Amino acid sequence: MGVLKTDYETVAASQTDQILGPVGAVGNVLARLICTVTTALTAAVSIKDGDGAAIPILPNSPGGGVGVYVVEVDALAKNPTTPGWKVTTGAGVSVLAVGRFT
Repeated sequence: MGVLKTDYETVAASQTDQILGPVGAVGNVLARLICTVTTALTAAVSIKDGDGAAIPILPNSPGGGVGVYVVEVDALAKNPTTPGWKVTTGAGVSVLAVGRFT
């Protein structure tokens, strides 16, 4: 069994619907999100599969407060209308997204 080669992309604080990868595609894999919270009150992170509904990942004021949160997602992008994963971040959080992005 081979080793899965993954990509990563940074998502700065205060981003809306940042596409992961150059253009996004059906079949892209979002393995995990590493969320670095610097201000807990504005730490919300959500993802979208294309133009689908937002999926909350991290709330404002997470229980542990300021710190690093690793969230396993392990999901394929399926939405063919505007394919690929999108990440939205609050003003108090940045994200390192790990997966296979095209």
